[in-house]
Amino acid sequence: MDKQLSRRNFLKYMATASAAAAPGAALLNACGHNVRHNDSTDSATSASGMTMRTNPNSGDVVSLLGYGMMRLPQLPKGTPDDPTTGPFDQEMINRQVDYAIAHGVNYFDTSPVYCRGLSERCTGIALKRHPRDKVFIATKLSNFDRSLWTLEGSKQMFENSLRELQTDYIDYLLLHSTGNGSRDEQGNDISGLDACKQRFLDNGLCDWLVEQKEAGRIRNLGFSWHGDYRAFEHLLQLHDEGRYHWDFVQIELNYLDWFYANEINGSNVDAVILYGELEKRGIPAVIMEPLLGGRLASVSDDIAAELKQRDAEASIASWAFRFAGTPAGVLTVLSGMTYMEHLEENVATYSPLKPVTQDEHEFLMGIAEKIFGQKEVPCTACQYCMPCPYGLDIPAIFAHYNKCLREGNVRQSEQDPDYRRARRAFLVGYDRSVPRLRQASHCIGCNQCAPHCPQQIRIPRELQRIDAYVESLRRSSDTL
Repeated sequence: MDKQLSRRNFLKYMATASAAAAPGAALLNACGHNVRHNDSTDSATSASGMTMRTNPNSGDVVSLLGYGMMRLPQLPKGTPDDPTTGPFDQEMINRQVDYAIAHGVNYFDTSPVYCRGLSERCTGIALKRHPRDKVFIATKLSNFDRSLWTLEGSKQMFENSLRELQTDYIDYLLLHSTGNGSRDEQGNDISGLDACKQRFLDNGLCDWLVEQKEAGRIRNLGFSWHGDYRAFEHLLQLHDEGRYHWDFVQIELNYLDWFYANEINGSNVDAVILYGELEKRGIPAVIMEPLLGGRLASVSDDIAAELKQRDAEASIASWAFRFAGTPAGVLTVLSGMTYMEHLEENVATYSPLKPVTQDEHEFLMGIAEKIFGQKEVPCTACQYCMPCPYGLDIPAIFAHYNKCLREGNVRQSEQDPDYRRARRAFLVGYDRSVPRLRQASHCIGCNQCAPHCPQQIRIPRELQRIDAYVESLRRSSDTL
C-alpha cells in the first residue's frame, strides 16, 4: 500500500475492500471496528410502515425516526409579552406530535435548556394527551451552569424535568454534552474531560442516577458527547470496567462527519470512530445532527444537481437521513422538525427505510468530499453559544456566510467578472439577515462563546475572519 495513503483514503479503501469481501452486509472495517450496515432487515415496522429498532438492553422497540424537540414552531414575533421572539405555538406542536405518533414515531427527545428553557414544558403538554406507555421520553441533565455542578443542583434539575414533562419516570436520561469544556470562577479553561468528571462523576451524580434507575424513575441511562474525546473514552472505560452500564449513547453522525469531522475541525472525531466504539460494545447509538444543522439539506446548486441526477425523486435531505439510519447499531435518528412538511418528509423516508447501499455510500463519500472543499463554518445553529454578552447573533452570521459560500457569493478577487454581483448579494443579504449592531464587527474576542460550542469552533477567530472579509467588500466600493 502506498506509504502516502491518507488516513481518510485508507478508511475508504477498507470500506470498499470489506464490502467486496462480504457483499450484502456492507461492512465498513475502519480502524479495527467492524461497522455493520443493515442493508435489508430491521427489527420490525409499525402498523403505519415506520421502521423500528430494538434496544437490546431494555427490549424497547423504538421508531427509527426520533422527534427532536429542540426547534419547535413559534408564533410571529412582536407580541406584547415578547416583542423580540415569538412564543411557542403549542397548538401546532400538539398537531405535529399527533401526526408523528399516528405515523409510528414514539421517541421524543428534549432538554431543560432547549427552546429558551420551555421545550420540556411544551413536550409534556403535547405528550400528556397520549397514553404514557406508547411513547419514549428522552431528556437530559443539562447542568452546564457551574451552580448546578453540585449533586443537589443536578437533583433539582432532574426533579424539575419530571414536573415539566408531567411524568414520574424518564425512559431515556442522558448526561448532556459530556465532552464540552467550561471555565472556572477565575476565567481559566476547564477541559472537557475535567468538566465531565466534575459535572457527573466526582459529585456522586452518576451513582445517584443509577439508584434512580433501580427505583424505576429512569429506564435507560446514557450520555451525549461533543468535544473532548478523552471524556468519551473515559465514560466508555467506566462501562468496560462495570462501574456504569450505558444503555445507549448519543453521537453526531452524518455523511460529512463520517470521515471529515476531524478535518473540518481538528478537535472533533470522525463519526466512523465514534460509532465503531459503540458498535463493538453493543451500545445502541442515538443519532443527532443527521443534517448537520441543515447544511446537508441546503447544499450548493452543483451538489444538489448531482444528487438529483442520481435520484430525481429523492429530496436532498432524504439522502442524509437514509445514511444516518442505515447502520445496524443505530437505535433512532433525531430530527428537529419545526415545520409539518419536514415531519411528513422524514416520516416518509423511514416508512420504511431504504438502506444506503455500498455503492450509494461511496457516492455520498464523494459528495462529502466536495462539501468539505467548500470550507463552510461547521455551525449547526444549536444556539449553545448564545446569548452573546455583546449582542452578536453568532449563528445568523455563520448561516449567512455559509449560504453565500454555497451560492457562489464569496469572491476574493476584484478581478473576478462576477465580483460586483457577488459583493452586492453578500452585503445586502448580510444587512438584511443580521442587524448591524449584531454583526461580526462587534466581536471583542472575549471567547465566552467558544467553550460552549459542541462543534469546537474557534468562534472569535471565525467572526474576525468574516468581519475582515466584510470590511474588504465595503472598502472595495471606493475602487469599483
